[in-house]
Amino acid sequence: MLNPASPLARLTEAPMLPGRIIWIGLRPARRAVMTVADLATLDEGQGLIGDHYSSRTGGARHVTLIQQEHVAAIASHLGLTTVAPDLLRRNIVVAGINLLALKNHRFSLGEAVLAWTGECHPCSRMEEAFGTGGYNAVRGHGGITAQVIKGGDIAVGDRLQRLAANTV
Repeated sequence: MLNPASPLARLTEAPMLPGRIIWIGLRPARRAVMTVADLATLDEGQGLIGDHYSSRTGGARHVTLIQQEHVAAIASHLGLTTVAPDLLRRNIVVAGINLLALKNHRFSLGEAVLAWTGECHPCSRMEEAFGTGGYNAVRGHGGITAQVIKGGDIAVGDRLQRLAANTV
């Protein structure tokens, strides 16, 4: 834990530019093909409505997010020009913001408020999706998990904004 008075702690709280949602995907069932959506609803008790994880109550992994800049890095590690977001099995792709800078913060996403709960590590499905080396290509670039604190609608184009400390 950082000393709150340290220069580094102050830097982690410094203002940052917002990001934007560029893709939304729902996993209707385990291992099912993802459904792409322009609009979706986040529920504080369930997460992303229509995603198979929404049937689970509680927990810290209501929704998964990945940044487009890391999707491009993953493609590069695989020797590809692009990677389809649905192959990565994340719910939301954003651009223009470093998701790891949201650590220990709440953030707004469209009408909803979420809390950072951890990094989203790759699973063995990455080898199925991309072949040998898929898992290691995603390591360190898998995005984050978040819990819905306040539900609301989200849409492609909506802002992702880190909130000030003690903000609901």
